[in-house]
This record gives sequence, structure tokens and C-alpha cells, in this order.
Amino acid sequence: MILEAISTRRSVRRYKSTPITKEQTRLMLEAAMLSPSGCNTRPWRFIAITCREMLDKLAANHAHARMLKGAPLAIVVVALPDTQGHDPDALPFGFWPQDCGAATQNIMLQAEAMGLGTCWCGVYPKKEKMAIFSEILEIPDNEIPFCVVSIGEKDEFPDPRGKYEEERVTWIE
Repeated sequence: MILEAISTRRSVRRYKSTPITKEQTRLMLEAAMLSPSGCNTRPWRFIAITCREMLDKLAANHAHARMLKGAPLAIVVVALPDTQGHDPDALPFGFWPQDCGAATQNIMLQAEAMGLGTCWCGVYPKKEKMAIFSEILEIPDNEIPFCVVSIGEKDEFPDPRGKYEEERVTWIE
């Protein structure tokens, strides 16, 4: 059941050194690409990184992504805003952040279903982080590094943090 993956998923920052296979990575990317997007524009591409040197370089340049030093895999979600046009009054212009967020969540839920840990580290909308990631990963100016997800076999099991809170729900019946 999907609720189980949602309820057991945690931000994991310590990983075992076990490599993540290309097949495992492909399954997470397939889950990402099955995400909904405005008018099915699919405003994303993905960079899968297993190169230790590159993971360490990204960790050294993102204060909140230091866990990449121990992760065997990272997936960078790259936004393609131009796929949603240039007319601010047209649908689906400007929905790429929601769309990339949905793709990122699907990566994390698929990883959890496979018994792997993840941590979502934001890059967008921080201009300095976006510039650093664009330079390091050679991302063109018309694309936006949205986030980086560290992935690996869990070497920690954080306690749950979220819960259902009825007082946050308004029912209109």
C-alpha cells in the first residue's frame, strides 16, 4: 500500500557504501517520469550521479547536502521551464516547480518501496546554489537545477516526524 511507503519514508542522511544498481536507479527515474505535470509537459530531466568525485564536489558546495559524501547515488532534478511556454496567461505556464516537486516525491517513494533511504535537498530558488550546480553539472542557462536527492542503503532510521492532524482539515460537505 502506498500509504506505508509514505508513512515510513524519512530524510536519511547516513548511508551504507552498498552501490545502487542502474536497474534500481532506472526504476526510481521511471517513477519520477510517471508523475503528473501541467498539460503533460513533463518539464524535467534528471542527472544520475554515482561518480564519487562528483558527489563529493556537490557536497562541498551545498551546506545542506553534506550527506552526499556518504551516498552512493544522487539524482539531480533539472527543470525545463521552456516546455511550458512563455505566455504567463497560458496554461500550463509556470507550473514546473509543482511538477518537479511531484517527480522528486515519486523518486523518494519508489526508493522507500525498494528499502532505500533518501534526502531531498533544495537548490531552487536559491540563486547561489543554482549557479553553483549549473556550473558544476554544466546545466544550460535555460534549465534550472531544482533539487538533489541523495540515495542509498539506510545506515540510520530516524523517528517519524509527521502525522495526520484533523484540525488542519476543513470539510466542505
